[in-house]
Amino acid sequence: MKRKQTNIRIKRVYAEPEKADGYRILVDRLWARGMSKEKANVDLWIKEIAPSTELRRWYGHNPVKWTEFKTRYFAELEANPGVVESILAEVETGVVTFLYSSKEERLNNAVALKEYIDSKIQNTANLINEPRVGQDTIMNE
Repeated sequence: MKRKQTNIRIKRVYAEPEKADGYRILVDRLWARGMSKEKANVDLWIKEIAPSTELRRWYGHNPVKWTEFKTRYFAELEANPGVVESILAEVETGVVTFLYSSKEERLNNAVALKEYIDSKIQNTANLINEPRVGQDTIMNE
């Protein structure tokens, strides 16, 4: 099955804002150190989409814990569908850039969040494209 492309980019909040970023969402629980709101040029800050403080501290950007971090983080996201829906709504409207402050560029919450949102969008696309059994369909037993 063909994967549905999403308009989600990931960028460090300290990087220079660009027009191509589209709608810029800070996805960290804490504001980026030393970064003014003007310089960050953030359209929306959704603290609630970030991993819990407990999970963030447990993970500590330890690569060995990455897979388990994602499992736990995804469980937190599943328990917070309203916030996830708000992100999905933004992604539907155009390009969205998830901003993060971590120095770790490959294993951070924005990367995990993009993976989670991409899978949500793909699952929805699969459901829409799945053949359905209608009332007129005769089932052989």
